[in-house]
Amino acid sequence: MRQTRIYTSQHLAANTQVLLDPGASAHVARVLRLQEGDTLTLFDGSGGEYPAVICALTRKQVTVATGEHLVAERESGLHIHLGIAMSRGDRMDWVMQKATELGVTTVTPLFTERTEVKLSAERAAKKLRHWQQVMISACEQCGRNRLPQLPDIQRLDAWLADTTAQRKFVLHHRASDQAGNTVKPSSVALLVGPEGGLTEGEIEAAAHAGYSALRLGPRVLRTETAPLAGIAILQARWGDMSG
Repeated sequence: MRQTRIYTSQHLAANTQVLLDPGASAHVARVLRLQEGDTLTLFDGSGGEYPAVICALTRKQVTVATGEHLVAERESGLHIHLGIAMSRGDRMDWVMQKATELGVTTVTPLFTERTEVKLSAERAAKKLRHWQQVMISACEQCGRNRLPQLPDIQRLDAWLADTTAQRKFVLHHRASDQAGNTVKPSSVALLVGPEGGLTEGEIEAAAHAGYSALRLGPRVLRTETAPLAGIAILQARWGDMSG
């Protein structure tokens, strides 16, 4: 039986009692229907995890007692920064969830020329909070003890100017480069466009910013498929999927 893992924004310490956040308490008590004496694992995103036991429980509040801190790191040695143009519907949720499971370090949502999603400042903040929760849930499921970073939504030109990495790639289905076995980098930036793709001007701007055009085989992949395929290939070449 898989151990229940719960994220809390509170700073954790060994051998203390912790009142879980309201959302986590409701999930433990009303969704998972755990009882006093049941065990779970807590993590606060700073690294490592804590075994814990439920010592008090109502429908709205759950108090747990932590055990000793366990140094359990499941982060890839390859730091991947994904810049992904925002897409409609639940495609972005899918990307946030699966990119977290695949070990990305940072995901930055982008506005590009062909991005069809239009957000007010209020809606953008709401989206970021939602995507953060998607990432938290993915970390709880996959065993990560550090949350990926989720910066504010940026325009593509700002992201190109600010992002640093040892290798930089822009996905482009007409490119010839397939990320060969070059010297192993410690960090990679990966740029993925929207449903209609990046414009030629945007691809040229990425090239001027040091991005190599990268092709993922002969087929055109959807905007929610391409970043996941790219991340998996990078992890297999240079990260923790290399065997």
